[in-house]
Amino acid sequence: MTLPKRVTIFEMGARDGLQNEKALIATDDKVRYIDLLSESGLQWIEATSFVSPKAIPQLADAAEVFARIRKAPGVRYPVLVPNLRGYTRAREAGADAIAVFTAASENFTKRNINMTIDESLETFRDVVRAAQRDKVWVRGYVSTAFGSPFGDAVSAQMVVDVCVKLMELGCDELSIGDTIGVGVPSQVATLVPLLARVISLDRIALHFHDTRGTALANVYAGLEHGVAKFDSSSGGLGGCPYAPGATGNVGTEDVLYMLHQMGIETGVDLAKVRAASRFIAGVIDHTLTSKAYQAMEAANPV
Repeated sequence: MTLPKRVTIFEMGARDGLQNEKALIATDDKVRYIDLLSESGLQWIEATSFVSPKAIPQLADAAEVFARIRKAPGVRYPVLVPNLRGYTRAREAGADAIAVFTAASENFTKRNINMTIDESLETFRDVVRAAQRDKVWVRGYVSTAFGSPFGDAVSAQMVVDVCVKLMELGCDELSIGDTIGVGVPSQVATLVPLLARVISLDRIALHFHDTRGTALANVYAGLEHGVAKFDSSSGGLGGCPYAPGATGNVGTEDVLYMLHQMGIETGVDLAKVRAASRFIAGVIDHTLTSKAYQAMEAANPV
């Protein structure tokens, strides 16, 4: 077994992390949080989402946040867009990398965006076409790849089928998500080889939630099968606003600690990610869930 020598971290805290916070966070604090993350060596930081403010009020200041963050050299700042209107807003704000989202579960897609999977893909067709015209990088999210919060079965082949359709639309990269944190390593070991038959693994990222404590085990299973890009959220912020109980993206600190101890390079400074997490922890009203973050805070609280 040969593990990747280097792994890329796609930081989700500023968007997927903060969107679930009930108390509105000041724009200044969001900007400061992203700027601190930008100092850590991360190459990918998802900055915000240009969804309807009615859907996610926490991100209503997307344009201002994106305009004000310091764009560090060598760092990309993708933003989530739900449709062509969101894409237009993102472009007006200066975004040059976007993400679109669908799911492998029909029930989840219907309840999330009131569309079937195929209808959601049609919505994104014009978005991706516009992005290709504008030379904008596009990521496609596939949620509920390891299970649905609404009880419908999601097979590995269903996930692959959606992924193939997204690639045919023109996505540059896909993120395969365990939206409700039910996935286990054996599922990863089944899914990734199926994906690898039809999509190059350098265009695949895995996105795990630690709801049931399996996220790092799943990351390791992904490594074993050749995946070298993983989504994570500083401090373990986040979840999914449309999936009951789906708290806890895997903490960036946890992933970094494991990778670094295994001798796998990331180019990311764990201490600087911790500093960003510490800042945002002082803004929100609850404890961060990342175990590595908690251990570092306990050992050196200053």
